[in-house]
Amino acid sequence: MQDRNFDDIAEKFSRNIYGTTKGQLRQAILWQDLDVLLATRGNVPLRVLDAGGGEGQTAIRMAQLGHHVTLCDVSKEMIARAQTAAEAKGVSGNMHFVQCAVQDVAEHLESPVDLILFHAVLEWVAEPVFALEILWSVLRPGGALSLMFYNADGLLMHNMVAGNFDYVKAGMPKRKKRTLSPDYPRNPADVYGWLEQIGWHITGKTGVRVFHDYLREKHQQHDCFDALLELETRFCRQEPYISLGRYIHVTALKPQIDGRTNDE
Repeated sequence: MQDRNFDDIAEKFSRNIYGTTKGQLRQAILWQDLDVLLATRGNVPLRVLDAGGGEGQTAIRMAQLGHHVTLCDVSKEMIARAQTAAEAKGVSGNMHFVQCAVQDVAEHLESPVDLILFHAVLEWVAEPVFALEILWSVLRPGGALSLMFYNADGLLMHNMVAGNFDYVKAGMPKRKKRTLSPDYPRNPADVYGWLEQIGWHITGKTGVRVFHDYLREKHQQHDCFDALLELETRFCRQEPYISLGRYIHVTALKPQIDGRTNDE
């Protein structure tokens, strides 16, 4: 099994993810959580690792806030796009770019980081626990993880709403190899279990796009975006809506050496 490299469809990725209401809503909800997380870290520049950071949308905003960001991605094309965007925003001085797989990032870091961003990557990784263990190893005690993953339960719900009964019965196999549909949708219970087994203390769970993708009238995704975002915000951090999100955002802390986390 191999992890996905987006060199071949980088432009399609940018257009179909970042350039849609899906991407806009995902970033809006994600940053609600990140703003809260950053507020608990104190008013100091952080060492941030954006693991599998793609075009750098989130990393660049972190750099704009004054943090020092290392962005790694296995895709040469994604790294180039991120560098160009960082230069255009005037924050390339706060950023370091590394073309490597997440599993190899440790050899490119001089010291442990304070915050790890791992967004929409776990569903493309063939060995998820190994990747999470590597990230654990480069995070300082008391540091934080922001993990967003593609939710297998949300995928099932989406297909049932669409009436794809036979596809669901067949186990929802991936139809094409080189598409933007994730290779390994993740079961939330598995992900939470992996994190806790490694040692992380989960501090928050948020459903991302808990309503957006299920709307019957697709034009409302764009035409009613503000109202939709308001309702997503109201419900996305409570069940059953967390578990219905197309993605789930998890925040977690690595305990201090004495077993305490920063917020205790």
